[in-house]
Amino acid sequence: MLVHLAFQKRSLLFDLGDLSAVPAADLLKVDHIFVSHTHMDHFIGFDQILRLFLGRSKRLHLYGPEGFLKHVAGRLSAYTWNLVQNYNDALELEVFEIDENRKRSQIFNCRTGFKPSTPPYVENIDKILHQEPALIVSTVILDHQIPCLSFNLQEQFHINILKNKLEELCIKVGPWIKAFKKLLYDGADPSAEVLVPSSLPHQGMQTFTVEELSTKVVRISRGQKIAYVTDAIYTPANEEKIISLSQGADHLFIEAAFLEKDRDVAHTKYHLTARQAGLIARKAGARKVTVFHFSPRYAGSGNLLEAEAQMAFEGLI
Repeated sequence: MLVHLAFQKRSLLFDLGDLSAVPAADLLKVDHIFVSHTHMDHFIGFDQILRLFLGRSKRLHLYGPEGFLKHVAGRLSAYTWNLVQNYNDALELEVFEIDENRKRSQIFNCRTGFKPSTPPYVENIDKILHQEPALIVSTVILDHQIPCLSFNLQEQFHINILKNKLEELCIKVGPWIKAFKKLLYDGADPSAEVLVPSSLPHQGMQTFTVEELSTKVVRISRGQKIAYVTDAIYTPANEEKIISLSQGADHLFIEAAFLEKDRDVAHTKYHLTARQAGLIARKAGARKVTVFHFSPRYAGSGNLLEAEAQMAFEGLI
């Protein structure tokens, strides 16, 4: 799941499966990657990301479950890095490993041949993985026979700039909008001054206070919430965690690997059925649900899984 952050020219990426269909221009905007677990179908895209960003001045932040530091180090150590000194810019990976109580992190820098910083930095965790003024990413750990992370992306509130009001005040759009939004997210002093460019010829810059701009050109609306859930057996404990994570989500993306008629197979393979996914979405009060991660046995019949999940979501089965 690739989430574009409007007006920020950056994106968040959830899981690292096959990325071949994603344009490089979109991937280059990614700065935070959240990996549910390191089964091949969720982690094979790591090499594509590594190759794409190598030789660029970039810090990537990666989050994964218990054992993630070892797995990332293993992938990096599989390559020979004797020529990295030739790069003018150095790629740096900041990698976080999450368990029930702790977040451990290490730095892997291109210039050192991606040797991990030692020892790992350890801090307590309250399920919030990443927080910035505009958004929070949190997690729960689900049972997939191994620990598997699911994620909740919560926009704190949404700032809508009213372009017609900008025109009335003869204000041009531009980079100042990003800085102004940051002031609002940071709770800036209402009397703080903001310089904005005039749209009138030869007028230069105008000065407004944060309060004036907030009153005249801004509409604040509720932040969006997106939940991403994959690879989990259907148990009361997992169901409770998923519902808590995705409560009231505007959009829940949730795996539906098997049809309900194959629920015994789903249980054996530690996956959800489409009906189970739809029921969980209904119990969580999600506004919209999208199912994915279909078993290959249903190749060409994904509509059956989608229909079953939707019927369960609507309370029809």
